[in-house]
Amino acid sequence: MPGGELIETLSRGFHPAYVLPVLAGLALAVLFPSGRTFTDPAVRRRYQGLQLATLIGALIGAKVAAIIGDLRWPIEPIESPVAIFATGRSITGGLLFGFLTAELLKPVFGHREPPNDRFAAVLPFSIAIGRVGCWFAGCCNGLPTESALGLPDEHGVLRHPTALFELAFHLVLGVVFVVLLRRGVLRGRLFAIHLLAYGVFRFGVEPLRDSREYLLSLSAYQLFALAMIACGVFGLVRRLPAPQTVSTTERSDDVRASTAAP
Repeated sequence: MPGGELIETLSRGFHPAYVLPVLAGLALAVLFPSGRTFTDPAVRRRYQGLQLATLIGALIGAKVAAIIGDLRWPIEPIESPVAIFATGRSITGGLLFGFLTAELLKPVFGHREPPNDRFAAVLPFSIAIGRVGCWFAGCCNGLPTESALGLPDEHGVLRHPTALFELAFHLVLGVVFVVLLRRGVLRGRLFAIHLLAYGVFRFGVEPLRDSREYLLSLSAYQLFALAMIACGVFGLVRRLPAPQTVSTTERSDDVRASTAAP
């Protein structure tokens, strides 16, 4: 990474227009009382421990994904530790590693409850707030374009406003999740739907972003998007309602009733 580009990246990462919305979004996700779903104090404590572990896994994953996506590691060697520090964080890695951390550590914490839909409904709004910071700081830029959707960056170059695309996507998804939560629909599956929907969205939008090719003509973030789609499908299938079975007694009663009918 050239020196001028490195300085510009570092300045963006510490710019108040970026830091404040990102911290606000993180605070919403962490401080929202999603644990009130659990009335049993023991269950709530286990959930809070798992939530903390999930947050740590998500933060690590967000950084690792950015290192892989921006620096093409480990395909290319990392030039210096400063380059690692200069990379941002990727929501693809945060969602993916957060999901995997939660699934792997549930047996450790003894948490047997399904995923918390209250938290899943808040998370899209948290991400949308963070994307406000991305837009004002000029990170996550799209490729130059001459289309009517293009907006000028800090240098006056018209680019696809991919940060705004993601902001709009997560706002709409958040509203849909609130409606589903209030109606009690798809219980325990909202986060899996988030993974699936965002994976499809991100894979499709990624060609408009200024991302480096990583493997098989795809960016690393598209590969992470495919992994999110797979995890989302896994989460949905795993928590499908069990088919209702009819007992032998009920079947015998039905047969007797049908034969006795005139």
